[in-house]
Amino acid sequence: MEDYQIRLAAFDWLKKQSILYGETIPREVLRTKFYFRNEHIPLVSPQGIFKPKLCNLPLTITTTPKGPYKDIFDFSGNLLYKYRGNDINHRDNVGLRNLMQSNTPLIYFHGIVPGKYLPLWPIYIIGDNPDAFTFTVAVDAEMAIERPEKMVAEESRSRRSYITSEVKVRLHQCSFREKVIRAYRQQCAFCKLKHEELLDAAHIIPDSDPLGEPVITNGISLCKIHHAAYDRFFIGITPDYQIVVKSELLEEEDGPMLKFGLQKMHDQKLYLPKSKIDWPNPDFLDRRFKEFLIISNNTLLRT
Repeated sequence: MEDYQIRLAAFDWLKKQSILYGETIPREVLRTKFYFRNEHIPLVSPQGIFKPKLCNLPLTITTTPKGPYKDIFDFSGNLLYKYRGNDINHRDNVGLRNLMQSNTPLIYFHGIVPGKYLPLWPIYIIGDNPDAFTFTVAVDAEMAIERPEKMVAEESRSRRSYITSEVKVRLHQCSFREKVIRAYRQQCAFCKLKHEELLDAAHIIPDSDPLGEPVITNGISLCKIHHAAYDRFFIGITPDYQIVVKSELLEEEDGPMLKFGLQKMHDQKLYLPKSKIDWPNPDFLDRRFKEFLIISNNTLLRT
């Protein structure tokens, strides 16, 4: 019973950390900050399959960005998680098998970049393939924990398949964000704000466009106010990395945010990554800037 209470407490704690840190949480926080009834319980360890001392069964599984195991998604959208080693009866592999048989939820940490993890919960072990040395893992909704008696088996399969497929999209988005922000040294390319929790990776070409790939050269690290202004075409960026504010906005009078946060950005140069290979693609900027000129009626400002 205490094992399950620890899981519920860990789920609740992770929800609070996601509010503080965003979707990805530093490894050091996961390793040192979780307590249950005044007992410190680390949520990650050097082992991918981890059972803290107070738990009867594994509490977390982890994929590291450069780890020895290559966990992949199958055609159904479920995660294929590698056994620990090649011994099907290793205690960690037996532990996951017991979780599957008891339908007990646990946590999955996906390493986005070194030291940063996207936590997913509740997850369930739904399959075991000893020939391939893999477990099949699915993500479920929180209501599966809160109201398990309402979860019909057939509905659970379709729901888990849908949610796990959505997770694949989140993983790509998180990876894009972390790589872009890291390239810009954890600061806004407009105003140099350095609070990472307030930074986004803005797409130059939207990800809905065939050319809108989640690569660093299609992204710019922006604080949330400048990201919104860029997305809504209040601000444009020329192919030679100059910031242009919508002419109509330059004529407005308002409080200090407008004056110092937006108007003062006009004609400044973008703060660029240290490595030139990470600089925004000029062709992407050119295409986006032409849209900015049309949408913002700045055609007379720039030709």
